[in-house]
Amino acid sequence: MTISALTAISPLDGRYQDKVEALRAHFSEHGLIRNRVRVEIAWLKALASEPAFVEIAPFSHATLNELDAVVAQFSEADSAAVKEIEATTNHDVKAMEYWLKQRLGHNAEVMKVSEFIHFACTSEDINNTSHALMLKTGRDMALLPAFDAVLARLRELAHAHADLAMLSRTHGQPASPTTLGKEMANIAARLARARDRIAKVLLTAKFNGAVGNYNAHLAAWPDFDWEAFNRRFVESLGLEFNPYTIQIEPHDAMAELFDAVARADTVLVDACRDIWMYISLGYFKQKLKEGEVGSSTMPHKVNPIDFENAEGNFGLANAVLRHFSDKLPISRMQRDLTDSTVLRNMGVGFGHAVLAAVSMLRGLNKLEADPARLAADLDACWEVLAEPVQTVMRRYGVANPYEQLKALTRGKGITREALHAFIGELDIPQAERIRLLRMTPASYVGKAAELAKRI
Repeated sequence: MTISALTAISPLDGRYQDKVEALRAHFSEHGLIRNRVRVEIAWLKALASEPAFVEIAPFSHATLNELDAVVAQFSEADSAAVKEIEATTNHDVKAMEYWLKQRLGHNAEVMKVSEFIHFACTSEDINNTSHALMLKTGRDMALLPAFDAVLARLRELAHAHADLAMLSRTHGQPASPTTLGKEMANIAARLARARDRIAKVLLTAKFNGAVGNYNAHLAAWPDFDWEAFNRRFVESLGLEFNPYTIQIEPHDAMAELFDAVARADTVLVDACRDIWMYISLGYFKQKLKEGEVGSSTMPHKVNPIDFENAEGNFGLANAVLRHFSDKLPISRMQRDLTDSTVLRNMGVGFGHAVLAAVSMLRGLNKLEADPARLAADLDACWEVLAEPVQTVMRRYGVANPYEQLKALTRGKGITREALHAFIGELDIPQAERIRLLRMTPASYVGKAAELAKRI
């Protein structure tokens, strides 16, 4: 069977392939092989540029340009050639090493020092550095832009509806009013904080040989400061150097990143559910799209499917990401291979997170507030003013203010007229009585509008 959007096992490569296209360059098999080639070429160039290694002549500008071109022009056909060699070696990194030697076989300068390709490296030196580069670019070029688009739209909604009063619901029951914009601002603030934590994770890499002690390096050049040299090499790639490892980099930084992404996903699951409820309550309408249907049998339906899709995919992302966080930092003794197959699914975790963000953004862009529905809800709940009335009563020493308002309102609801009659009998200054009488559920929103505009 030919693999296509209709025959792919994973919906990320099928139904949703266009939504996660930005991730392919970073997390595909081709992306992994390309990053391995990048690391190998960078390592060979670093060795050739070190004066202490007199056995490796510095490369000419022409050769340096060709080495850079191997990385810059690395194609899917090149990846396929590496995979063809792997069919014989049954070892992916060794296959890439052999391909590099074949690819540069015409270059006399490189061939003279060809055995310094992959010099003193364990495969994991190449792989862990490549994985760190994949995560760094995937995060910065695909994941964060997807979250940033959601964040920008939330801010727009917060500002647009900063003054639009809304009935709160704590425990699902009418509570002190807020504004629709402030509720969007709450989500934006949480996402901004979570996004910042994702961006600040420093991705680590190790380049210290078979079990992390520079054994092979020192066998060749026993008096050379390999730790300092390899630190500079790793940092030149934009990564943080990890000096203490076994054969593998322990993946703690990866786990930190995956946990940070999962935290952002959880914030947005919470947001999707709340917005779903606001749509259900009629606070938001959804813009219609010509030709769309909401039900195969009920023509009137306009379902909040984007938020449902987003919630489901954020959940899938977190199931994968949290497995990564739990599993990857664990390795038996100096090395086992259980991390290898797991790491090949990094794009799956990121893919579902990006897909969810795309779906959520689509849903957010369809939202239209219904001020009349919001106003009607507020006007039906004058009992929410029991809080400010009893608070003012406390200020002026009225006895048992909470208990009085509880007897008047709890579980009953109350009309505007009944509440005003109660206020009219209060032993408080006339100016305060007038202020309370002028208060409405829609005006009792505290600093909600100010906070919404500030985000």
